[in-house]
Amino acid sequence: MERRPARAVRMPRVRPASPRRTRVVVRKVGPLSVLKLSLVFYLCVMLIVLFALTILYGLLSAAGAVDAFESLLGNVFGPEVTSTAGAEPIEINGGAVFGWCFVTGLALVVIWSLINVCVALLYNLITDIIGGVEITLTDKPQR
Repeated sequence: MERRPARAVRMPRVRPASPRRTRVVVRKVGPLSVLKLSLVFYLCVMLIVLFALTILYGLLSAAGAVDAFESLLGNVFGPEVTSTAGAEPIEINGGAVFGWCFVTGLALVVIWSLINVCVALLYNLITDIIGGVEITLTDKPQR
């Protein structure tokens, strides 16, 4: 008996499935989760701004701009100048300035976090009337 070579079986081409799409509606936002996220976010922003201000103050102090500004403040707001030497410069206490900036930053973190919670509560009230934000989710295409 003679053997014939086996024929290659052709498999039909399978098209990659298109990504699934799902539409969802955000009806409620948890005020407590908004509060936690807002506190962490605004605290990080405050620390970044304070760090940048510290670097800027250090650079300006090294360049002599802070001393020149103190002399200018002494000339403008100091007591009457009677000598030719000029007025006494008004000293800027960097530690006190940054202490006040830190306290003000913490107050703003709390205020803006509470504003975000109020916005979340307002969003929840509005979605009861007109519905929520509609979002379309898709699967990542397989490669």
